[in-house]
Amino acid sequence: MVLRYLTAGESHGPALVVILDGLPAGLDLSAQIINHELLRRQKGYGAGPRMKIEKDRAEILGGVMEGKTTGAPLAVSIVNLDHNKWRGRAVEPFTIPRPGHADLAGAIKYGYHDLRPALERASARETAARVAAGAVCKHFLQQFDIDIGGYVCQIGEVEAEVDNIPLNERAVIAESSDVRCPDEAAAERMRLRIRQAIEERDTLGGVIEVVALGLPPGLGSHAQWDRKLEARLGAAVLSVQAIKGVEIGAAFEIARLPGTQAHDAIRLQGEQITRPTYRSGGVEGGMTTGQPLLLRAAMKPIATTLTPQKSVDLANGKETDTQYERSDFCPVPRAVPILEAVISVVLADALIEKLGGDTLEEMRLRYGKLRKARLGDLRMDSTPHVFWPKETTGDDPE
Repeated sequence: MVLRYLTAGESHGPALVVILDGLPAGLDLSAQIINHELLRRQKGYGAGPRMKIEKDRAEILGGVMEGKTTGAPLAVSIVNLDHNKWRGRAVEPFTIPRPGHADLAGAIKYGYHDLRPALERASARETAARVAAGAVCKHFLQQFDIDIGGYVCQIGEVEAEVDNIPLNERAVIAESSDVRCPDEAAAERMRLRIRQAIEERDTLGGVIEVVALGLPPGLGSHAQWDRKLEARLGAAVLSVQAIKGVEIGAAFEIARLPGTQAHDAIRLQGEQITRPTYRSGGVEGGMTTGQPLLLRAAMKPIATTLTPQKSVDLANGKETDTQYERSDFCPVPRAVPILEAVISVVLADALIEKLGGDTLEEMRLRYGKLRKARLGDLRMDSTPHVFWPKETTGDDPE
């Protein structure tokens, strides 16, 4: 891993902070680029009241001078406006863990005498810091004409039809929808379903797709398990709060097919090696193929519900009902820029790893020399090779 980041901060603490290390020098960067993505994260039908309080703004604390990255670690702070209501205030003990949240497991692991330290850090509020890091990485990728966009294709049982919409248009169309769905008819049904869940004092999950266009072939590696791009993408996406499943390409669909129908045929158009389909999701053997990268993520319904769920009060040892903590009713539309962010970090890391160099200028020069999926770039000599020569170690010591 060349590019790495850490976040810090609690949901109602003074601020969130992210440090992103490994960026090249020379990338034009302003807080406005980050703020654009932070604003996207705050929008979406089904959002809870917290989004009416926070007006997320990034403050760049280090790693940028004269509007350009210096190659030093980038530090960004995002103030929590809601902190003013909590500072110096006595807070009632929180001792009833919510099913599906980090409350109980966190208390067991760290020995908390109150559940709030776990829920404060486990809260999806932390994703604002990750969106900030991802915004920078998305901006970096755009310097190489690599674009990343996501959209909602399912909320609850309501599914969208997106196969008839070109890949490069889906995210653009979705951005004009308050449920971030490019299928207008499905989007209306999704709104109705969310409204129903709100009336029923419940929550909803769904499925998000993210597409990356313009990736060169050869990012990632087949050589080690932790360098395989699928593994890195899967880990990043599953690290997002409430994400419980990841699918790259048509993974679950092709699991039902025979091998002759499951893979992307390799064809030739002049010198260019092409693929008529992208069932693999743009990744084979742990590496990008040069096709569009397509990833789907399943997001469970958020754990905090207005309707109480069965639990146990850890302070008195009695079974009881959960107590409501402010949250979204359907976080799926707001999760789209979050998934774009964590995927952007992985892809930026893989590209930096591939190119090397300390400056954006160096990387651009090297990017233009990358091998493409063309016959002329593949020097196959059609001669036999002895891959493991017979060793000659001298006389047998015996």
